[in-house]
Amino acid sequence: MLQITAYGDAGLRVDFGNTISEEINEKIRSFCMYLEKEQIPGVIEWIPTYTAVSIVYDPYLILFDELKKRIKLMEDQLSNLDLPAAEVVHIPVLYGGEKGPDLLRVAQRNGLSEEEVISVHTGTDYLIYMMGFIPGFPYLGGMSKKIAAPRLSNPREAIPAGSVGIAGEQTGIYPLDSPGGWQIIGQTPVTIYDPNREQPILLRAGNYIRFVPITSEEFDRIEAEVKAGSYITHVEKYKK
Repeated sequence: MLQITAYGDAGLRVDFGNTISEEINEKIRSFCMYLEKEQIPGVIEWIPTYTAVSIVYDPYLILFDELKKRIKLMEDQLSNLDLPAAEVVHIPVLYGGEKGPDLLRVAQRNGLSEEEVISVHTGTDYLIYMMGFIPGFPYLGGMSKKIAAPRLSNPREAIPAGSVGIAGEQTGIYPLDSPGGWQIIGQTPVTIYDPNREQPILLRAGNYIRFVPITSEEFDRIEAEVKAGSYITHVEKYKK
């Protein structure tokens, strides 16, 4: 049963539950797909999160009660939608050294070697639950508690684009140069966000990321290919 509440004077929030799970994520993606299909007059945009979707609407075109009724009618249709097959996007990462200045700290905190942290970090496929807080930033699920680490007490003023970090039990990629407090364990030469690209954001919710360790020589080669526009991101179908 969807929980629908007002979200400001021109917003509505649809809650799907209170736990982060693949099941709820599938419902949210189906719901957003249905919103895109229906094109409800007055609906301006929607913002999916881990467990809810916020909808911004024009109250001069549609009233709260009317929109709520439309959404209630949609609920029974969600199970009839076929979501696109999930893909796994391979993200090459150079771990440690200048590209991953916090790798040793993460390892020491968890009683592991740097090689063990890398092995754990690259040993699973991470579901992309949602995108935020800057364009192209993926919020991922599935990281092992074995390599969890808190945010830095003093955030950095500048983190290079492509940096791969850990914060608590989450991992993610900075798509742009940005301030931030995540523990940086590596960097990818792949461009995650490019406003001049036909599809500016490389990743999308519902797909998976697989981090692949590379050498410094491979990093330089891929970086050169990215700049030349010849690099092809490796993508495969997700298999449960």
